[in-house]
This record gives sequence, structure tokens and C-alpha cells, in this order.
Amino acid sequence: MCLVTKFLYRLKQFPKQWYKRFDSFMIKVRYNRCEYDSCVYFKQTDDPTYLLLYTDVMPIATRNKAYNQKLKAQLNKEFDMKDLGEAKKLLV
Repeated sequence: MCLVTKFLYRLKQFPKQWYKRFDSFMIKVRYNRCEYDSCVYFKQTDDPTYLLLYTDVMPIATRNKAYNQKLKAQLNKEFDMKDLGEAKKLLV
């Protein structure tokens, strides 16, 4: 789980701009956007990886811990965020 630091939530257009920036970054690192839910990104490899964008929290699901750390490092380089560790529960 990762938490994106809030800093511009007072602006009315911030959610749209935030999503556009996040979407372009995920496309740049070769993730695909789910056609049924635009907040779900995935990369099909030997170990598929899924990232869910929900407001300011991003659960990442993958079997490969090394790849998980690599993705977190890429996200941390691009966005100001904090690693919350493993999720205990996830309500969908």
C-alpha cells in the first residue's frame, strides 16, 4: 500500500490533473489501463502486476517482491508518497 501525499486538494481541477499525470506516468512505464475500470492498471508478464488507484491510496498486487519494490521506487521518484507496508484488509 502506498499513500500519496496530499498538497493541492483545495483546487477544483486537482483530481482531474492528478489522474492525467498519474495515467501518463503509468503508460510511460508500460502498464495497461483496464477497459472496465480506468483506475486499475496491469502489466502482463510472467508474474502479472496490478495497481489500483483509489483516491490517494494505491494497493499493488504482485507475487514478485523484487518487482514490487522496483515499482514502488519508480512511483516514489515521480510522486511524493509514503509506503504503508502490506495491507491487512482490502475492501472492494
